[in-house]
Amino acid sequence: MTSQKTREKSKDTPLRVGLAGLGTVGGGVIRVLATHARLIEQRAGRPIQVTAVSARDRSRKRSVDLSDYAWEDDALALVQRPDVDVVVELVGGADGPALTLARAALAADKPFVTANKAMLAHHGLELATLAESRGLPLKYEAAVAGGVPIIKTLREGMAANSVSRVAGILNGTCNYILSRMEAEGLEFAAVLADAQRLGFAEADPAFDIDGVDAAHKLAILAAIAFGAQPDFTHVETSGIRDVRTADIAQAAALGYRVRLVGQAEVDAAGTLLQRVHPTLVPVDHPLAAVTGPLNAVVIDGDFVGRLLLQGAGAGEGPTASAVVADLVDIARGANGPVFATPVAQLAALPPAGSLSRSGSFYLRLTVMDRPGVLADLTAALRDSGVSIESIIQPAPTADDMALVVMVTHETTETAVRRALAAMQEIEAVCGAPLWMPIIANEGSSE
Repeated sequence: MTSQKTREKSKDTPLRVGLAGLGTVGGGVIRVLATHARLIEQRAGRPIQVTAVSARDRSRKRSVDLSDYAWEDDALALVQRPDVDVVVELVGGADGPALTLARAALAADKPFVTANKAMLAHHGLELATLAESRGLPLKYEAAVAGGVPIIKTLREGMAANSVSRVAGILNGTCNYILSRMEAEGLEFAAVLADAQRLGFAEADPAFDIDGVDAAHKLAILAAIAFGAQPDFTHVETSGIRDVRTADIAQAAALGYRVRLVGQAEVDAAGTLLQRVHPTLVPVDHPLAAVTGPLNAVVIDGDFVGRLLLQGAGAGEGPTASAVVADLVDIARGANGPVFATPVAQLAALPPAGSLSRSGSFYLRLTVMDRPGVLADLTAALRDSGVSIESIIQPAPTADDMALVVMVTHETTETAVRRALAAMQEIEAVCGAPLWMPIIANEGSSE
């Protein structure tokens, strides 16, 4: 579908942009548009120009020259300007000013571009309904995986396919931390502190390391892939705070790497599973080779087969590139359903409880080094119907504590959780155990 309002514009008439948010990405958008003005005009069929900007602090020193642009202290004023055709929101936040601006821009018949995954995960259905009711583009390529064109791939490139599964590394901060722990044998806290110093992690990293950021992105991908209403509230989310270097070492000895994986699929009963969780990935799986602050997404389609998209998931250049790509689409007159399927046809899929999900699992417990503990642990597993493929017990530490690592045969998550609950009742078990699902080797089911 092509927007009638956009089609009516002459090819010589610039697409005029009102830009809200002048942080790293906002400055990058201005820089990309200036650096490749001629190239972008050729590809868009018309010039794309920023005409007005807005940010919280006008006095703050910026990395780009803003003297050519009108300044608005209130971002909502961008919507009312006659010299703004499209509004770009780079403010962030699920609610507040960003959501108010989105609603106002669409209500005023102005196309809207955003990099705001939290807002789309929480309010995407509302905004898609408003945009489609008015025939307006709502674009958000930069909201998931930065410069990796995963949204366009799912919405357009996979349009002829039924997607069976989407799985990916959706948070660069977590992947940077885990891959450095893997490469250097450092513990989580030390790598996190270094990531904050280098700018890979925020001062308050909770959204990243607790899996929330990845869950926002997964909810968006699942909506597109499966024609479903975005359902962030039912994304089962667990982060990487409790992963130890010992877990990574033991996983490597077993032929796996630890990655924070977001995964979505619809089961035979028509329920939607969405889960973000530290996961053991076979070393020959595409996601195992993804290191550093990169993102990667694997999509399984029935006709195209398996696709892997990988690249920088954040940063000025990659994210700004994705924003400008959306502007190029709008300048060309490209439009279509926000989540690939018309909003009125998006299914309200019931959430799949992962407790009945079958697979193998990695279990790690900290126990007092005393006789009989291993027998108690295996009894708890036996009574819960869980059989063990392997047990590893490294040498005890100086304080007479020991790690016990187990890998189960295929079982249900219900049985594993029941066994772990029973283990925590054992006096010699200290603290909460860690469990991680294991992605099956290629050619077998998880």
